[in-house]
Amino acid sequence: MEIWDAYNSNFEKIEGMTLVREEEDKIPAGVYHIVCHVLVRHVDGTYLLMQRDPTKPAYPNYWEATAGGSVLQGETVLEGAFRELREETGIVAQSLEELDRSVGETALHVRYLCVTDCDKNSVKLQAGETCAYKWATAAEVLAMPQSELISWPMRKHIK
Repeated sequence: MEIWDAYNSNFEKIEGMTLVREEEDKIPAGVYHIVCHVLVRHVDGTYLLMQRDPTKPAYPNYWEATAGGSVLQGETVLEGAFRELREETGIVAQSLEELDRSVGETALHVRYLCVTDCDKNSVKLQAGETCAYKWATAAEVLAMPQSELISWPMRKHIK
């Protein structure tokens, strides 16, 4: 069971309230959990694309230009972003640059950029989450149709 801290639309924690992933459909209006997204750019200018596992209920086999997920109870947003990046790619970042924030229906979204010089062949897949990866140029990512790439909010940060 995954437990999240509750937040208001100003990204302020609501003390004494927690949310449960399995009960996401019961989150009251005006209450949110935080989801972090990490765009990975190699120092050579290419971007890491991860393919979602075919068993994922949402967007199976789609490519996304981010690693990420929900911030767990007790984590800061930045701690959650570092953890998700490490879990989903094996990349251990020294720093992340916050790109933007937005408010969704039940989640607050915080987007980061990770610039890395990691060995491009050392990316690790997370069982049940991802099934493949590839490095692509900005032009290749931007040319992908929406039917293949689901992380469209990140497109504005790909240069």
